[in-house]
Amino acid sequence: MTPDEVLDATPADRATAAADALGDDALVPWCADLLTGRSAWGEPGSPDLGWVGGRASRTWGAPDRLVGERDYWARVWAARTLLYVWDDRYGGDVVAGLGDPAWRVREMCAKVAARWGVGEAGEACARLVTDDDTTRVRAAAARVLGAVGEAEHAPALHEARADAEESVRVAAERALVRMRRRLDRDV
Repeated sequence: MTPDEVLDATPADRATAAADALGDDALVPWCADLLTGRSAWGEPGSPDLGWVGGRASRTWGAPDRLVGERDYWARVWAARTLLYVWDDRYGGDVVAGLGDPAWRVREMCAKVAARWGVGEAGEACARLVTDDDTTRVRAAAARVLGAVGEAEHAPALHEARADAEESVRVAAERALVRMRRRLDRDV
């Protein structure tokens, strides 16, 4: 049974509770499957994070909000969980999530890629930082490039320094500084 303090807890605490309940070896692949569409929330055989002890759990938010027109929230929570519970074998699934139609999923996948240094996210994030319609996605993509981008991704950051949104411009400038330090060269 999930303790009440977890039900009202932060995403990190919720991810930890899910990992404690299922184990990392079950949770991480299931999150990757949700993220890529290989699995869907609530399908037979999938872990049940929606009900704990016979009552609705908020381990992953409200379960009724993870289906129907808001089914993208299951993918958001899958990616959010991967911020805290990780296995390098699933980097490609996070990269795939950068192309999700829901901007919240793309943003969360960018956060995961930056947090865990998912190098293969560079190309997708170079496109997102200049082409995505959502400011938060562009800024998150810039942070990924600062963390894992290579010199060939720097032109996208230079272009993003002229973005209409200040948060993107700031993220791009910080990413360039980080990239220069990390690569030990001018970019």
